[in-house]
Amino acid sequence: MGKHNHDQNKNPNQNKNNNSNQNQSQNQKLNPRPQSNPNEEFDLRETAPRLGGGRFPGNDRVGTAFDLVEQMHYLFVRVVKAKELPKKNNDHFPNPYVELQLGNFRGTTKHFENVSDPEWNQVFAILKDQIQAMSIGFFVKDKDDNNKDHFIGNVCFDIFEVPKRVPPDSPLAPQWYRLDNKEGKRSQGELMLAVWMGTQADEAFPEAWHLDATAVSGDGVANIRSKVYLSPRLWYVRVNVIEAQSLQISDRNSRQLELFVKVELGKVVLRTKSSSGRTPLWNEDLMFVVAEPFEESLILSLVDRQSANKDEILGKCLVSLQNVEKRVDHKFATSRWFNLEKNVTGENGSKNEGKLNSKIHLRICLEGGYHVLDELTHYSSDFRATARQLWTPSIGILELGILSAQGLSTVKQKSGNGTTDAYCVAKYGQKWIRTRTIMNNDGPKWNEQYTWEVFDPCTVITIGVFDNQHLQGVDKGGGAKDSKLGKVRIRLSTLETDRVYTHSYPLIVLEPSGVKKMGEIQLAVRFTCTSLVNLLQIYTQPLLPIMHYINPLSMHQIDSLRHQATQIVSTRLSRAEPPLRKEVVEYMLDVGSTMWSVRKSKANYCRIIEVMTRFTAFCRLFNQICMWKSPFITVLVHILLLVLVYYPQMILSIMCFTIFMIGVSKYRFRPRHPPHMDIKLSLAHTSHGDELDEEFDTFPTSKQGDVLKMRYDRLRCIGSRIQVVIGDLATQGERVHNLLSWRDPRATSLFLILCFISAIVLYVTPSQVIAVTTGFYVLRHPRFRHKLPSTPLSFFRRLPARSDSLL
Repeated sequence: MGKHNHDQNKNPNQNKNNNSNQNQSQNQKLNPRPQSNPNEEFDLRETAPRLGGGRFPGNDRVGTAFDLVEQMHYLFVRVVKAKELPKKNNDHFPNPYVELQLGNFRGTTKHFENVSDPEWNQVFAILKDQIQAMSIGFFVKDKDDNNKDHFIGNVCFDIFEVPKRVPPDSPLAPQWYRLDNKEGKRSQGELMLAVWMGTQADEAFPEAWHLDATAVSGDGVANIRSKVYLSPRLWYVRVNVIEAQSLQISDRNSRQLELFVKVELGKVVLRTKSSSGRTPLWNEDLMFVVAEPFEESLILSLVDRQSANKDEILGKCLVSLQNVEKRVDHKFATSRWFNLEKNVTGENGSKNEGKLNSKIHLRICLEGGYHVLDELTHYSSDFRATARQLWTPSIGILELGILSAQGLSTVKQKSGNGTTDAYCVAKYGQKWIRTRTIMNNDGPKWNEQYTWEVFDPCTVITIGVFDNQHLQGVDKGGGAKDSKLGKVRIRLSTLETDRVYTHSYPLIVLEPSGVKKMGEIQLAVRFTCTSLVNLLQIYTQPLLPIMHYINPLSMHQIDSLRHQATQIVSTRLSRAEPPLRKEVVEYMLDVGSTMWSVRKSKANYCRIIEVMTRFTAFCRLFNQICMWKSPFITVLVHILLLVLVYYPQMILSIMCFTIFMIGVSKYRFRPRHPPHMDIKLSLAHTSHGDELDEEFDTFPTSKQGDVLKMRYDRLRCIGSRIQVVIGDLATQGERVHNLLSWRDPRATSLFLILCFISAIVLYVTPSQVIAVTTGFYVLRHPRFRHKLPSTPLSFFRRLPARSDSLL
């Protein structure tokens, strides 16, 4: 005892340290520190912006229709026209233009040659927060070829006297103002102007030239404005090559004929299999994609394969798509005989002499009952058929507010400094939108709001951010491509109805050097349902139009037609004014995303393993029950077993009721934010350099060696197929999990209601009747079956999966 006391007195500091360490360890157990997440910068963050200008009940602010974005106040100036401008000394009319001066900002209208009454009708805008001057001046000048512009007159306004305008008020009417000379006295001529304060909800905002972008040349102004684009209306063209007759073959020997038909539509060329004999028979379908208006024609050639390197064209025919039959069901289209000609001229349809007696039997139609896939079905934004008469009424409205971005990476140099000229592109259905370009800013604020009609909740909207490389006009870009800064995909079925989601999404790009965060984009999203009954009914209908199930396309056809569709869409949108460039459209449509990648294959494998871990966890739990790890639970299981043995009719009822209770218990833990790009799920943060080098390798490969190229490309083709299959398996497993996860709140609600009703029905119905009914239904005669998927299968295919979050 004494020795023990002596030791305690000998080391009092040590005991104090030990006590303090014990207290710290206890505090750490009670209040554990949050573990630092090395991938925290790639996580989704919820934000609280002041949407709609901070409107709330009882405030004195006047609201606008743009309630998903922050109000930004602008000074708008509309320079309309001038009249009675004085002549020059040489008795000629001036070359007038108007220069707007607001502090350090300058803006000029276009000029006219030798007129006294010019009409400009140009709108300028400047952000109110950037205004530092007390007045705004308009100077009418005469443009001189020697860069010595002459002053004609000016008009000045006090900024504080500018009126305010809030839509839906009518536009402010312009007024005439007398011009003053340099001495401030009245001079000859008048200028018509309209000056007002407004917001980005003003209808003049899209056409306005922002004074903070005056460095952009006249040709490049169109490339920085916000625009709305519409994808071309796409059709499938089915060419059924049946047979040919009365062929004129020059070779009369006993050679075995190898006849095939080659069909060309634009740059796409397809051919039938070879057929022998003087009256060849093929009866083969060839599928193409074409866009309205139908500018191209089908060119069919009957070819005789004489040797390995020699083909002889026996005849051609030209078919205009303007007169092709359109069908919306699976009924046979009308077949026709077409005369073959030896020579066919250009696309104007004129024909040379040399008409043959040979004929070819064809059945050609435009398929309106299919949906032309230009996106992967995992995150498609539209499933409607081509024919408008097959469209159903919309079931809701999708509203997107593109607020701002933070910390954007600089991808180019200007005046020796890194800079970013960012704009956003959003795609949903046939409607594409493009925001204005914010110049020289790594934290741009767009605050633009857009609306789409929703016909199917199980669709995905894609938002991408790009750096504008074409600020000096269309023809002055020097072949530069707009740089991608990342994109976001949001599945509408994961959004609660009438709730506004405001989050900051990480912009992630995968490069050969690894995954990189290019910044963040702040969005506000709201999905509004117009009819809850119609919305819930959509979950019981087939995902695609019925023609996809009655007369399905092969996987090879789907891949080929999707490639054709994406090329047509990118070509058409790149021809718009201003163009939505090909690299932008292909990035938004995920062109090439099915190519072989070790990283993607590993990610899909991990998805399958994660789905299977839930089954293995149940097996471990059952093993623990058997091993009496928890005696109380084991006793309860024994009691339940006895109850089910004596009352077997309660087995299915209890199972359904248990699933119902599990789903209800998970309601509190349902996801509160939309899914986003997940680098962990994509394994982008753990990929090796050689894997990324293979993923970004060209196709065909750029590696040396002919044998290596052949084997490597073949491996990648096989691997891409396996990759898609593994991804589909993972998707099905994740859909089973999402039945109760509340990832899609409406689908989970429907499933839980079904389980609850099933529990009651199964309880009051004898089990023998249920077993017999189920057996007879499964073994029913094919006459009572139909090709459309069943209601449970259609419901299951509409469930969300984690494929939306794959990078």
